[in-house]
Amino acid sequence: MEGSLNAIGYGLSAIGPGIGIGILIGKAVEAMARQPEAAGMVRTNMFIGIAIVEALALLGFVLAFALAGGG
Repeated sequence: MEGSLNAIGYGLSAIGPGIGIGILIGKAVEAMARQPEAAGMVRTNMFIGIAIVEALALLGFVLAFALAGGG
């Protein structure tokens, strides 16, 4: 039963980074459409932001396994 609760908890914690990446990419595409000459800089910053947000999802995944093993 405990493993199932960890899976549900991780699934719920993955919603935040998923929404964050969606908003980040949407705003980056919007910025590139408005100012095409700045697309390179916007794209670089977008990838840095995606890496940071994805790190949050991976942290939740690692913590789900770490807390499952400690109980």
